[in-house]
Amino acid sequence: MKNAAIYPGSFDPLTNGHLDILERAAQMFDHIVVTIAVNNQKKGVFTGDEREALLREAIQGKEWSDKIEIQQFTGLLINYARKRGIHVLLRGVRQISDFEYEFRMALTNRRLAPEIDTLFLMPDEQLTFISATIVKEVAAWGGDLSSFVPDHVAKALQKKFRNGEVI
Repeated sequence: MKNAAIYPGSFDPLTNGHLDILERAAQMFDHIVVTIAVNNQKKGVFTGDEREALLREAIQGKEWSDKIEIQQFTGLLINYARKRGIHVLLRGVRQISDFEYEFRMALTNRRLAPEIDTLFLMPDEQLTFISATIVKEVAAWGGDLSSFVPDHVAKALQKKFRNGEVI
């Protein structure tokens, strides 16, 4: 697929940083497949279907939303990319620790699939501190999520936690 990219992630939860990366990518690519990683071995806050619904709601009405395809995904990402004929993987990098991990993943993917490149994008500087881990911690204790996630995601998170625990 020409001028297309895959933006993989767990999106558990979807953050404003994820949306910033997606909007930036939509300026560069005609088609972006957002792959929501579903691993039944891991206990997330949201199910794959819930994450997909939250993402769909977040992009609804955006001028670039028609460029976005959302799918849940299990397996080796490069196999999925090959099957789709997509040769670019998008990864968000907020800080050096992200880069170290993502760099190793990109080199591993290159070893397994030399025809697939990884493009690193940085979110807006005001969003570089946001991570799903921090968002979940703030949500677990009833903190204000308004600067971290879209409103509908904040509401969904509030329903998932009680006394610091996922319910």
